[in-house]
Amino acid sequence: MNHAMPARPSGAFLGASWGALIVGLIAYLAGLWNAQMQLNEKGYYFTLLLLGSFAAVSLQKTIRDRAEGHAVTGMYLGFCWTAMGCAIALLAIGLVNANLTLSEKGFYAMSFVLSLFAIIAVQKNVRDMAAMGGHHPSALAAEQA
Repeated sequence: MNHAMPARPSGAFLGASWGALIVGLIAYLAGLWNAQMQLNEKGYYFTLLLLGSFAAVSLQKTIRDRAEGHAVTGMYLGFCWTAMGCAIALLAIGLVNANLTLSEKGFYAMSFVLSLFAIIAVQKNVRDMAAMGGHHPSALAAEQA
């Protein structure tokens, strides 16, 4: 199948995507580090961030693969959606039942969603640049050093 090559992401979009990812992750992790929770609770929220991040990247790749005509099984696509839904649902359930103030709950929810959105944007940028034969921005910096 012949597909149009994606346009190169602008520097502004690359910077905004990476910036949002860094801010989202640092905010979420700093919140966990400073939280007055037991270590097992911190581990729960950290694991949800890892699951959500992996699920978001995998889902973005799978949807794009299908759009580009690459073979993707329905079962794998279903697993991607399920993992993403579970990460969000488990975060919501955890926050509803957590002994946190509403502002803390909102902080975790917003930094989690920001991180997932940003990781999807970063994955899209990396894939667009790879499709164009370009390099990842960090790889270019390493080559120039």
